[in-house]
Amino acid sequence: MDRAAPDAPPFDPELDAALAALGTGARGPVTPENLAARQEQDAAGRPRPTAGELRGDGRFEVEELRVPGAPGGPEVTLVSARPAGIARPLPLLYYMHGGGMIMGNAWSVLRQLLREWALPLELAVVSVEYRLAPQAQYPGPLEDCYAGLVRVAEYAADLGVDPDRIVIGGKSAGGGLAAALALLSRDRGGPAPIGQLLLCPMLDDRNDTFSSRQMAGVDTWDRTSNATAWQALLGERYGTADLPPYAAPARATDLSRLPPAYIEVGSAETFRDEDVAYANAIWQAGGQAELHVWPGAFHGFDTLAPRAALSRDARDARTRWLRRILDGSPGRARTAAQPGMVDDSSSP
Repeated sequence: MDRAAPDAPPFDPELDAALAALGTGARGPVTPENLAARQEQDAAGRPRPTAGELRGDGRFEVEELRVPGAPGGPEVTLVSARPAGIARPLPLLYYMHGGGMIMGNAWSVLRQLLREWALPLELAVVSVEYRLAPQAQYPGPLEDCYAGLVRVAEYAADLGVDPDRIVIGGKSAGGGLAAALALLSRDRGGPAPIGQLLLCPMLDDRNDTFSSRQMAGVDTWDRTSNATAWQALLGERYGTADLPPYAAPARATDLSRLPPAYIEVGSAETFRDEDVAYANAIWQAGGQAELHVWPGAFHGFDTLAPRAALSRDARDARTRWLRRILDGSPGRARTAAQPGMVDDSSSP
């Protein structure tokens, strides 16, 4: 990484050392020219544990489900996991993986989710295998996530989960999808989550905040990679003035009646300003948002440096928020117009 960029806030020393040791700086940004190669590299190198491996010698019940997608769309694969031996319905974290909408898979995130939250919080997890861009463009990935959420709420009893205690969440692109899913489910009168866990969410296709320019060539996910990903997702709609908020939640003008949000971002990352602005917009709409800006953190810091003090603090803060939400803090009331099933034929 070019650490000589003017006015870039410094990385936390421990994170900076971990990043240097990993050699991440030798990897250039994602561009339209190298996108296909980077996708192949990601698919080959990213962990994809099987359901058997995720069961952890019987500690978890894990199954892969295929549910109907949006009308005219393909089936959606969901990976469902929960601590074994608990008969009562459990709260659910409905989770969308990161990867800029162009990389990643539903299986790779489950080990961490099960270890950090499923066991200590007695929480079920469903991870969504949404389609990736550019092979699938907006609204395809979001419709996959919405269809999965509707089916999970419909068949909650069969899955052993409580339909009134669903938290939606995700990281990076997955955080952006979670924010979009909260908006879409609200407006369609669909299942109403009790919280949205937005970890360094990818929210703004315009890619023109101060932090996006400030961290160009510096952050692990910089302005060039971000533009490539948004172009892949939006195609001809990239940069248009009438893009719906479900495509890029930063475009939303109505953030009322949303579930309480946990939003975190690093002070030294591309998404800093759009994420802070989103939290502020929720407050201005009369909603709840807990915002954490981790000093000196780059994008994906806790994945690249999981043992760093800042990474441990971030995980602790997320867990405390989840526990408060699940234990019945303000905001458990259903917020969408109508709970339960919805008309899948509607579209953003």
